Amino acid sequence: MSLLQTILFDGITYASWLFVVALGLTLVFGVLKILNIAHGSFYAIGAYAGASLVGWVLSMKVSPALGVVALVMAAVGVAALVAPLTERGLLRMFYGRDEVLLVLVTYAMFLMLEDVMKMIWGVNPYYVSDTYQAFGNIELGGLSYVTYDILLIGVALLCGLLTWWVLNHTRTGKIVTAVIHSPEVASSMGVRISRIYAGAFSAGVFLAALGGALTAPMISVQPGLSVGVIITSFAVVIIGGLGSIEGAAIGALVVGLARAASVHLWPPAELFSIYVVMAVILVFKPEGLFQRIQARKI
Repeated sequence: MSLLQTILFDGITYASWLFVVALGLTLVFGVLKILNIAHGSFYAIGAYAGASLVGWVLSMKVSPALGVVALVMAAVGVAALVAPLTERGLLRMFYGRDEVLLVLVTYAMFLMLEDVMKMIWGVNPYYVSDTYQAFGNIELGGLSYVTYDILLIGVALLCGLLTWWVLNHTRTGKIVTAVIHSPEVASSMGVRISRIYAGAFSAGVFLAALGGALTAPMISVQPGLSVGVIITSFAVVIIGGLGSIEGAAIGALVVGLARAASVHLWPPAELFSIYVVMAVILVFKPEGLFQRIQARKI
C-alpha cells in the first residue's frame, strides 16, 4: 500500500509542474496555432532567473521561505521581458505563413536561446535547495512528504482553474474564443487580433517561466534543461489533445504516473515509458484524448 501511495504522490508531484508548462504550450497553440519549440527555453530561462533571484534574496539573510515570492517575481519578469521581444520582434512577421515555417522559426529561436543562456549564466549548475527545504515535511498516510511538493500541486491547480475560468467566464475569454474560431470575423467586429495574440503568448511564456522557476529549488539548473522539458511537454499535449486545457491536465497526470511507476517498479523503463504510453493512446485516439472537433474548411 505504501508503494502505491508513493507512486501516486510522486506521479502527481511530477505532473503538477509539468502541467503548468504544458498549459502554456497548449494555450499558445490554441490561440496562435504555433507549435512553439522555444517553449522549453522559456522554462529554462525561468529556472535560471528564479535561481539567480532566490540566491540574491537569500544573500540578504532573510527566511528561505521568501524565496517562493522571488520565484514568482522571476517568472513575471521573464514574461514581461521575453514575451514582447519574441512575439512583436519575431513571430508577428510570420503570422499567416505556413505552420511548418513557424515551427522552424521557433526551433531556430530555441537554438539561439540555448547559447544566450550559456552567455548569461555560464555552464556551471545553480542550486537553491534552501527554499525547497524551508517548509519542512508533512506526514500523510504514515509517510513523510516535502511540503514544497504539496504547494506545487496547489499552484498547478490554481493555474489550471484560473485559466479555465478566464477563458470560459470572462469577457476577455469570450473574445479569445472568438479569435480562436474565426480571426477574420473577430477582426471585422473590431477585435484587435494582434493584442489578443500578444496577450496569449505572454501568458504562455509566463506559465513556462513559472514552471521553470518553481522547479529550480528541486533540481540542478544547468545547460540542456530545456531539451527534456519541451519533449515531455509535447508528449503531454499530444496525449491530451492540442489546444485543450482538460487534455493538458489529463496528459500531465498520465505522463507523471507512468514515469513514477517506472521509477519505482522498473527503473530502466523510465526513459521510454512515457512514449510507450503516448503511442498506445494515439493508436486509439490519434488526435489526443480531448482534441476539439475542427470545423471543415470549404
